[in-house]
Amino acid sequence: MNSSELRSTLALAGIFGLRMLGLFLLLPVFSLHAEGLPGGDRAFLVGLSLGMFNIVQAFFHIPLGALSDRIGRRPVVVGGLICFVLGALIAASHDDLLWIGIGRGLMGAGAISAAISAWVADLVSEKVRTMAMAIVGGSIAISFALSLVLAAPIYRWISLDGMFLLLAAMGFVAILVALWYVPAPEKKAAPQHTPFFTILRRPELMRLNVGVFVLNATQVAMFLVVPRLLVQMGFPLSRHWEIYLPVLLISFALMAPILVLGEKKQRLRVAVLVAIGLLFISQAVFIEATTILLISAALLIYFVGFNLLEALQPSLVSRWAQDSKGTALGIYNTTQSLGLFFGAAVGGLVTQYFGELSVFMLGMALIFAWLIIAWSMRELPAKKHAQETPAA
Repeated sequence: MNSSELRSTLALAGIFGLRMLGLFLLLPVFSLHAEGLPGGDRAFLVGLSLGMFNIVQAFFHIPLGALSDRIGRRPVVVGGLICFVLGALIAASHDDLLWIGIGRGLMGAGAISAAISAWVADLVSEKVRTMAMAIVGGSIAISFALSLVLAAPIYRWISLDGMFLLLAAMGFVAILVALWYVPAPEKKAAPQHTPFFTILRRPELMRLNVGVFVLNATQVAMFLVVPRLLVQMGFPLSRHWEIYLPVLLISFALMAPILVLGEKKQRLRVAVLVAIGLLFISQAVFIEATTILLISAALLIYFVGFNLLEALQPSLVSRWAQDSKGTALGIYNTTQSLGLFFGAAVGGLVTQYFGELSVFMLGMALIFAWLIIAWSMRELPAKKHAQETPAA
């Protein structure tokens, strides 16, 4: 990857990660903050307000991805970031679940993930595209890591309103980056696109779409419960970073050899299955966790699998969809958003009516179903055949 490709990829990965930060930064603190708001005693309403970002976003990924093919990546990305900033300002100006939900819905309406991924693909050569997509996918894990470590200290310092204002300021900086820093892709002849429903039904992409749905659903549902469990065990919110930081650093160190070995040995299928298995084990440990040490162990197991999948899956989508990356990534990001909403809304509902541990039981069931679906996935073709269409 040359310096221009690396610079553009890192800038776009930063913008991509900012959007995910719009969700993740609230996860460790939102359920506790909402307890002091009208309706905050109803876990379903709390989950609905948190998940509004994602359900609205789900409706816009595919159309905005297609729009970026027609009018260009930059206008779509800048327009989406403007929606993000306006929504954050609305949420910051109201201490009410309804208006927070409206603001987060507007933030989600700027669904630019597919356009950003397509922009990355436009700016890098074929031989380094997998690396570039892995960097963009890794920005999600980094955003999540930063959120878990920094959310509680930032919340104590500026409260939830200040967190929304911080996101708005970061969104404004991202607009400037998109306008002036990231180059426009070269003009190319319009490719011949595979029909939408052909891509939707492609088995390897369907498995990855199921995977990203379950991954994000279990993640959000889990963090409706984990902060409360830690507080109940006498570990205050202001100290949660003392668990999250070492867990995340160790998890990155543990996942890296699996990722490198899987790529080197052309065994990415095995790496994906190992990661899914780790997610399943983590949910089982959470159910039996009666101490802070056990919760920390469950978090470590979970994040090794989570970080591995967030780096692998977007890259796999781009490589399996050689002929129609924009559409495939739009579908992938749509199912990701649906998973985030499902996890927030259904996780809140399950918690409200069946108790906190039921969230992990639901997670085990979803992950086990995902493991069955993923088991029959094929290995990617060797890299020397990367430019061939896998479906062929």
